[in-house]
Amino acid sequence: MKLWGGRFAKSTDSVVEDFHSSISFDARLYKQDITGSLAHAQMLADCAIITQDEADQIKRGLLLVLEDIENGRCRFEVEAEDIHMNIEKLLTEKIGGLGKKLHTARSRNDQVAVDTRLWFKAEVAEIFDLLKALEQEIIALAKQHDKTIMPGYTHLQRAQPISFAHHLLAYFNMFARDLE
Repeated sequence: MKLWGGRFAKSTDSVVEDFHSSISFDARLYKQDITGSLAHAQMLADCAIITQDEADQIKRGLLLVLEDIENGRCRFEVEAEDIHMNIEKLLTEKIGGLGKKLHTARSRNDQVAVDTRLWFKAEVAEIFDLLKALEQEIIALAKQHDKTIMPGYTHLQRAQPISFAHHLLAYFNMFARDLE
């Protein structure tokens, strides 16, 4: 049964299910979706929309879902369409109808915005670290080749001789600008 079933008498064709489902690529956002949901549950309690006890139960349930996902004990379903509805389904299986209260005061668009921002924030940090490591490798290689001569180029034509270190450090500076 669909989470948003509506008034349709027949079940949705599997071709339509596959077309509407994004779980095949947004499954990687499970950690960010749960992180956002943990904060949202606390906000609901802080605003007296749900009780603190309900928020605590929801948060415990979300942490159990996270543990199950990370230990390979969950299977995301195409029928649930996306990571948000899959997490909600898994949560309600853990804690019952209380899990549905988590959707109060937010839309799926809100969830997408939070999840992608959290995902990009983590990815940028990883890319930053990788670029810093690449810069260190470039410096090490440049130190080995400060006397290695190569032709410099301008507009795809050979120009004055330069050291290979000079050439490498041009890339170092490009990556340094990227880091800024």
